[in-house]
Amino acid sequence: MIAIGSDHGGYELKEELKKYLEGKGLECRDYGAFSTDRVDYPIIAKKVATSVQTKECEKGILICRSGYGMAMVANKFKGIRSAPCFCTRAAEFSRLHNNTNVLSLGADYVTTNEAKEILEVWLNTKFEGGRHQERLDLVSEIERENMK
Repeated sequence: MIAIGSDHGGYELKEELKKYLEGKGLECRDYGAFSTDRVDYPIIAKKVATSVQTKECEKGILICRSGYGMAMVANKFKGIRSAPCFCTRAAEFSRLHNNTNVLSLGADYVTTNEAKEILEVWLNTKFEGGRHQERLDLVSEIERENMK
């Protein structure tokens, strides 16, 4: 199960990516927006991040105009690792080295086809572990110290 959500600025791209994922046989849980009417991105990001944090969904996808606001909110949740990705290489390394579990996309910076390519790489890249796991363990320690 993949959680997906956007604000009004990312709504159209979210709908395209939802169709793309469902066409590949992947199940999505849509947390909004449900139109291009204004909605505050932190509300949507909270819903998606919570669904991944509680393991209701395995991974999450967030879309706003830049990708930054959604990622900032998602990263406020313990255990969530979100990165805005604007190219396939960034998506690959966000998984290889950082084991991201929430992809953030900027609808103003990627085309629908680019977003599909980024998503495909992100979904199919496995975490390398090793020295990268040691670093993520340090991130988890920082979370325990600072996220009360």
